[in-house]
Amino acid sequence: MNLILFGPPGAGKGTQAKKMVDLYGIPQISTGDILRANVREGTELGLAAKAYMDKGELVPDEVLIGIIKNRLKEPDCEKGFILDGYPRTKPQADALAALLDGINKPIDVVLNLEVPDEELVERISGRLMCNNCGASYHRTFNPPKKEGVCDTCGGELFQRADDREEAVQNRLNVYKKQTQPLIDYYAEKGILVTLEGTKDINEVFEDIKAVLTKFA
Repeated sequence: MNLILFGPPGAGKGTQAKKMVDLYGIPQISTGDILRANVREGTELGLAAKAYMDKGELVPDEVLIGIIKNRLKEPDCEKGFILDGYPRTKPQADALAALLDGINKPIDVVLNLEVPDEELVERISGRLMCNNCGASYHRTFNPPKKEGVCDTCGGELFQRADDREEAVQNRLNVYKKQTQPLIDYYAEKGILVTLEGTKDINEVFEDIKAVLTKFA
C-alpha cells in the first residue's frame, strides 16, 4: 500500500500518519527527515544536499529523488509507505512516478485532507509552547490552568513566530500555490481522495480506513 498524504499546515496530517503507521505497519517518509538523516550520516547524496543547504539554496530535485529512492529500497518499505511532504511540484511528481514505475511500487492512492482556512488559522495561531520543557498548549482547545504559565514546570509560554496569524495565512497561501496543481495532477490520474479534515480525529481516521480497505 503506497500512499501520498496531502494537507495544509494544521490539517492533522502528522496525527493521521502516525495512526496509519501504527495500524498498517508501513513507514511515514518525510523528505525533511530523510534529508537531515543523510546529511547527518554523511552519505554521498547527503553531502551533495549539504553543499546546497549550506549556501541557503534549495536541494535540487535529482538529489532529493536519489535520497527518496534509497529510502524506498529499505526493508521496512516492503509492505508500502506513506510519503509526506513530497512531491511539492509537478516536475517532482513526474520524477517520483518514473522512480516508482522503475521499482514497481506505483502510488495506490493520494489522500488529501481538506480544512477551511479560517479553521486552520484558529488551530495554528492558538498554539502555545513552554520555553522550558517544550510542552504544548492551545488557547482554545487545551489552555493552561494559569494564563501564560506551563502546567507541568511553571515555565513561560510563548507563540512561535510562524504560528502567528499573519504568518499562518502566508504559509497557507504558499501551500495552496504549490499543491493545487498536484491535486489536479493526481485527480486526473484517478487516484486522489479528498477527505473532510474538520471532523474529530478518530472520525477522520475511520474515513481513511474506509478508503484504504481495498489496498490493505
